[in-house]
Amino acid sequence: MILEDLSNAIGVSGDEGAIRKIIRPAIESHVTDLQIDTIGNLTAFKKGTGETNLRVLLAAHMDEIGFMVVGHESSGMIQFTNVGGIDARILPGLRVKVGKKQLPGVILWPPIHKNSDQTTKPIKDLRIDIGVTSKGAAEEKAKRGDRISFDTTFREIGNMLKGKAFDDRAGCAVLVEILQGGPYPVDIVAAFTVQEEIGLRGARVLARRFNPDVAFALEGCPANDIPDPQADPDDNSVPNPGARLGLGPVITVMDASMITPPQLVRLLQNTSRDESIPSQIKTALGGGTDAGAIHTANGGVPSAVVSVPCRYIHSPAAMLHKDDLDNTVKLMKAVLGRITKENVAAL
Repeated sequence: MILEDLSNAIGVSGDEGAIRKIIRPAIESHVTDLQIDTIGNLTAFKKGTGETNLRVLLAAHMDEIGFMVVGHESSGMIQFTNVGGIDARILPGLRVKVGKKQLPGVILWPPIHKNSDQTTKPIKDLRIDIGVTSKGAAEEKAKRGDRISFDTTFREIGNMLKGKAFDDRAGCAVLVEILQGGPYPVDIVAAFTVQEEIGLRGARVLARRFNPDVAFALEGCPANDIPDPQADPDDNSVPNPGARLGLGPVITVMDASMITPPQLVRLLQNTSRDESIPSQIKTALGGGTDAGAIHTANGGVPSAVVSVPCRYIHSPAAMLHKDDLDNTVKLMKAVLGRITKENVAAL
């Protein structure tokens, strides 16, 4: 299962090489014009049958949130900062891997019986213990600029999968499987992008380089089906604006970076209905994806986001349902088989 390899590998924003090394051999016999651009995006071309004269861009980002070493203290403790959006409340006591050698470390926090102040501390006030007792030893083992990742191992739990970086290794796994399939009526430009978590940077570069007729960002998005102590469990009058596990791929209507053109929402929903593939709509605001950069490139590119719903993203471990992963692949393959210039054109 390529998702397991992708999840266990480390590719914090700006250092995605380990992810490229997994993806490249998985797709190289199924595509042409495989390239790594100057910023690190891995791109490839999959020629269509010619039945439909469209160039479709499919994008999934390789990078994950994490941390970076920024300093060392006389005690041997590591000073660090976040790379991407991370909630400091989840960090105390967590295990991490530091640098290329994946040195084990722990984010320190006094035990509760030694700590009367239980308020959340900002990341700048936290430290990582790597088991050394001097500044020199810390500097030797962990250089400034070294990336730090969560120490999480992928696991299957019944019909669920648990692992780190499902945002967006789930999208990468979907895109790999799409490329391994086909052929499709349309030409596909596949892009495994970099630095999405720190500003959609890889997508901004490739969106100017290619000239697609339409684009889809493949993502792992937040699932909202977690307990809310304030909610009335019997009140179903207000629909959940987010996503839930087990209900199929998520079609985004709007997020903080874009509004999906109505014709693409219809295409995805109609395909889902006609092919009997479950899907769900997400209207919760917040966040952004590579589509936010792609849709404004050049003269504008109609763009949509299709996601695998995941609980607990941007944390040490996320969870997804196997069926949602499989159905996201099925939906996108079906869309590629029926997309036309007419059903992606603005009305």
